[in-house]
Amino acid sequence: MSEFTTLMARDGHEFNAWLAAPAGKPRGAVLVIQEIFGVNAHIRAVTDSYAAEGYVAIAPALFDRIRGGIELGYNADTMKEGFGYVQQLQRDKTLLDLAASIAVVKHAGRVGVTGFCWGGRMAYVTACELPVACGVAYYGGGITQELGKTPKCPMLYHFGGKDSHIPASDVEKIRAADPRGTFYIYPDADHGFNCDMRGSFNAPAAQLARERTLAFLAQQLRGEAATAHN
Repeated sequence: MSEFTTLMARDGHEFNAWLAAPAGKPRGAVLVIQEIFGVNAHIRAVTDSYAAEGYVAIAPALFDRIRGGIELGYNADTMKEGFGYVQQLQRDKTLLDLAASIAVVKHAGRVGVTGFCWGGRMAYVTACELPVACGVAYYGGGITQELGKTPKCPMLYHFGGKDSHIPASDVEKIRAADPRGTFYIYPDADHGFNCDMRGSFNAPAAQLARERTLAFLAQQLRGEAATAHN
């Protein structure tokens, strides 16, 4: 079952979050952090997919700090619009919304965080600042601007080898800052390779990254033995 629910952050701000529950007993919880395009159909589908794997999953609508109901598609104009919204957000307020979301799902067990694009950057920040057991960053643009702090939990990073937004030199900076992190580069993949609504969608890379992510979550949230997905 999946639906939007209303949450309240510690400062009294009310916001929506897409909450997806598993069919049986939860295996843990996953916080899903949106791209710059809002909690759109893609992010809701990703959240639902984690629930299908047995996790309570939640995707907070972080743009509700600006106005409610922001959902964007994928083109040059919406990308510009989304970047504009991100620039309007205050970091401490965003962390309040993420913390409130964690509080709602932590009854399910250990909480992991995953994010995409800007959400990948915020997954890194969440791993540094908030009580999560692990983090997964998909093509996290801007992580290099966050390297003053180090994640307090294990991190998994997915990058596209053809991603002009995140050059190999940036990946190496992140690797140096988080030496215990696990890094995967997908040589034929571009930015946004996990999203089947984008022209850059790369099905093989998306599938492999998903297998690796699910194995990582099972290990970090459930203590299950790691399965090789090399």
